[in-house]
Amino acid sequence: MHRTLFQFDETSLFAFGSGVKGFLFDENIPRQILFTPSLPVIHATDLGSSVPDSDIWAYAKSRSLVIISKDSDFSNRIIVSSPPPWIVHLRFGNMRKRDYHSFFLRVWPQIEQLLPDHKLINVFLDRIEAIQG
Repeated sequence: MHRTLFQFDETSLFAFGSGVKGFLFDENIPRQILFTPSLPVIHATDLGSSVPDSDIWAYAKSRSLVIISKDSDFSNRIIVSSPPPWIVHLRFGNMRKRDYHSFFLRVWPQIEQLLPDHKLINVFLDRIEAIQG
């Protein structure tokens, strides 16, 4: 099993206080990324094959993780829940790998800056919207 865990700077953990402990990338997000999040990352496929959304939710909640997904089920569920988990909902279609990586290199710092004060962050190609939680 291949794990996607990134090294991180210990001081970045304190930027999030006692809230966010890492990121859980849903199976609809590529395993390989070219940007380095400030906290550890796990990919849903590390949890098993075709893990149900409810199990991903429970795993993320129990470990104070942010779910990164294109799945609207997570963003719908967070509206009636309090973090954790937090949700970053990617609300754009498929794109070329190079464009995808370039896009995330540009917007990831802004996404992290919005955490953990915002329980839902909607990422569009032309803007980022956040709902406080």
